Amino acid sequence: MGRYGRGWVVEMEKAMNKLNANKCTEIDGKLADVLLAPDLAHAKVKAHVEACESCRAELEELRSTIDLLDTWKTPEPTPFFMTRFGARLAEERSAPRASWMERLRARFVYGPQLHVKPLAAMALTVMLLLGGGAYLDISNWDQPPAAPGQAAVVHDLQTLDNNAQLLDQLEALSDNDTNAN
Repeated sequence: MGRYGRGWVVEMEKAMNKLNANKCTEIDGKLADVLLAPDLAHAKVKAHVEACESCRAELEELRSTIDLLDTWKTPEPTPFFMTRFGARLAEERSAPRASWMERLRARFVYGPQLHVKPLAAMALTVMLLLGGGAYLDISNWDQPPAAPGQAAVVHDLQTLDNNAQLLDQLEALSDNDTNAN
């Protein structure tokens, strides 16, 4: 067996079979092209099919399946099919149109579910923002906003002035009560 021995030859055969198997999986999707449009099929695919026994066998199986499908005849509809179909079509046309809410509900329930994930993410984001804002007491909407540009000193002086006027009025009332007695 030479320098490498029998084990090396076996390993090489396994590697070659694996390599051919990889080629066959690549060719698998292109066998229909060879069968349906042999003039347009790629030359490498044709060469591989001619050289590979398993691909030739699979091509023959595909050819026999297509031949069998060509012999299949479609069944004729029953005589009253068109009558029933027309009646059902007229019934659908005369039915009252669904409201926009019913159509929206039907779209969510029976339509493709691709729009649900972004809506769920948006709803979760809004809930987190509102919940976090309420937790941090950021969203306190009951308090009126502070007047812009008014310093705290000015506010304190205005409060003292209002209190001084109130005290003057109370003293005047008190003096009126003492004079009346």
